[in-house]
Amino acid sequence: MTPEQRPNLFLRAYDSDAGYKFRRSPLTVLAGLILVLMIGAAMLAPWIAPFDPFDKASIDLFNALIPPAWQSGGDPAFLLGTDDQGRDLFSTILYGTRTSVFVGAISVALAVCAGVTFGLIAGYFGGLVDAVIMRIVDIQMTFPAIMVALLIDGVTRSFMTRDQHSEMAIVVIIIAMALSIWPQVARTVRASTMVEKSREYVLAAQVIGRGSGAILARHILPNVMGPVLVIATINLGVAILGEATLSFLGLGIPAGEPSLGTLIRIGNDFIFSGERWMLIYPGLTLALLVLSVNLLGDWLRDVLDPKLR
Repeated sequence: MTPEQRPNLFLRAYDSDAGYKFRRSPLTVLAGLILVLMIGAAMLAPWIAPFDPFDKASIDLFNALIPPAWQSGGDPAFLLGTDDQGRDLFSTILYGTRTSVFVGAISVALAVCAGVTFGLIAGYFGGLVDAVIMRIVDIQMTFPAIMVALLIDGVTRSFMTRDQHSEMAIVVIIIAMALSIWPQVARTVRASTMVEKSREYVLAAQVIGRGSGAILARHILPNVMGPVLVIATINLGVAILGEATLSFLGLGIPAGEPSLGTLIRIGNDFIFSGERWMLIYPGLTLALLVLSVNLLGDWLRDVLDPKLR
């Protein structure tokens, strides 16, 4: 078969078992479409948002607390209304979603890198190395993300100015979420590695003189990535929700830099004064985003787990 006759990657994915199961699940298809639309809109926020919430020159306090366009007193220029600073709520939700997705994706990526690395080492070499790494994992799993964030936040406040601490807020959340996720990845990869290292293809690689690094990277790693993809997808929703929780508690993104957590925190202050749109729409956005990610994670688990086939 010539290269021109080979089906492209999209067609192969479409005709695969995973593609078939995806098409046969309307709920998963809907979740995928919602997730693609939300992340796409968030990534294109600078081009599709009517206003720039970071541009202080364009913010007018006289536009504060305008209700959505379809309500009495609404302004068609502000589709979902404005917040207490006069920022367009639709624009801040787009930028806030981008921040939340960025924090979640980076924290999960760091957690996967650390978890896969230490899980492979612990599962392959065993012995004292395995014992040390797993004890560190056990200790780390006893600390929730909020406690880790509080610890890191307190340390950074002790030797940074307020402006420097505000600039480090995203880094604090990313580190806190990554530290809370990587032990799960490490334990899963360790268990899979202990199974894979006794298989014939690994023994054959050892016989022909392959080094441990090459065996781990080229042979074992591709065969343990299935469960890691499931954990990473589900924990993406956990990380996004964790960022929102920390920002809601005042430990995350500053109020001047929109994220879904800070928008919900600001809206919560006005819920009893009648401006409920400031809480409802960021809350619905967060709920749809996390629900879509979790549904895709469940689908991946069903596809990649051989016990469920």
